[in-house]
Amino acid sequence: MDKRMNDNLMENYEQEKSFGELDLVDDYMFDVVTEDLESCKLILELAMGIHIKEIRWRENQKVIHNLPGKRGARLDFYVETEEGTVYDVEMQKRKRGNIPKRTRFYQSLIDAPMLKSGEESFDKLKPSVIVVICGFDLYGYGQYRYSFSNRCLEVDDLELGDETSKIILNTKGMNDEEEDSTLINFLHYVENSSEEVLEENSDPRLKRLHEIIESIRSNAEMEAQYMKGITREREKIADAKAAGRKEDIVMILLELGEIPDEIWNRVKTEEDIEVLKKWLLIAAKASSIEEFRERAGLL
Repeated sequence: MDKRMNDNLMENYEQEKSFGELDLVDDYMFDVVTEDLESCKLILELAMGIHIKEIRWRENQKVIHNLPGKRGARLDFYVETEEGTVYDVEMQKRKRGNIPKRTRFYQSLIDAPMLKSGEESFDKLKPSVIVVICGFDLYGYGQYRYSFSNRCLEVDDLELGDETSKIILNTKGMNDEEEDSTLINFLHYVENSSEEVLEENSDPRLKRLHEIIESIRSNAEMEAQYMKGITREREKIADAKAAGRKEDIVMILLELGEIPDEIWNRVKTEEDIEVLKKWLLIAAKASSIEEFRERAGLL
């Protein structure tokens, strides 16, 4: 299983979502869906309101490395059209991190590999678009779409001409009368990827995307893989909580005096989170090591 998918299991576990309940906005489902080039093409067309003849993976597909010792990035999906425009599409379910500056960082990483070492001309830099699909309204204006390009502040309609743009999409948009229905239906589907959201006259590409997601949901092997990952995450969470409780107990007891070896060992080896939680409450109220020992039953 891809490391990024493993990393995204934690969020789905916290939401208590089963594999069959995952929507496209959920990182894990988005990662699985966008392993397929057809799905990427469908998502890109629906998000941008365009028709693309063909797309292909960019070199290294999702991982872009920076200079040694510097931070790189793992993109959700990174493709190039037949005409040469490069697209990076990201899914962001929650409002965290500095998304505008993240797009700035991604832009630099996307551009750098396009030029060979010693290349003098910048003409080989291809047009690029970074699209971030958000499950929230980043700017609060109720727009389904926020489009940005570099323009002159002094001269109206004068563009810089660097052929870069950033598109921030918002599943919570409210300007239905101003926006294209295909985009609106797509963004509603991103948030609630179910048959009920699809309309009879929904774009055929959206219906095809739903078929792909349904086939993923019905894949028993993939569900088993997901559940194994969830189990591992539960174990990690339990281990982290237990370690935190143990550390808290020890810190409190140290303020009361020297901790006897037998108590230290019992706390260190206890794995039951409920027992540790109980001991932590006892330690917080105890006025001495002996009182903690007696009330915790560590006689």
